[in-house]
Amino acid sequence: MAKFKIHVDQETCIGCGACTATCPDHFEMQETANGDRAREKKAETDDLACAKDAAEVCPVNAIHIKEGEKKII
Repeated sequence: MAKFKIHVDQETCIGCGACTATCPDHFEMQETANGDRAREKKAETDDLACAKDAAEVCPVNAIHIKEGEKKII
């Protein structure tokens, strides 16, 4: 079972693509009614480093990472 849970808040995401450029293993862009938005490819992972880097470059803090109930980012 994966240790970390990744979530992209679609309401907050502005579709800049910084997360997909930083961590393409975990994030991808999808077309929505409001334009392109990021979404998680993998909702869970054991590898925190890449997902954390993507969360840190997100200009609107739309990426959230949890370990169990504890919020990492």
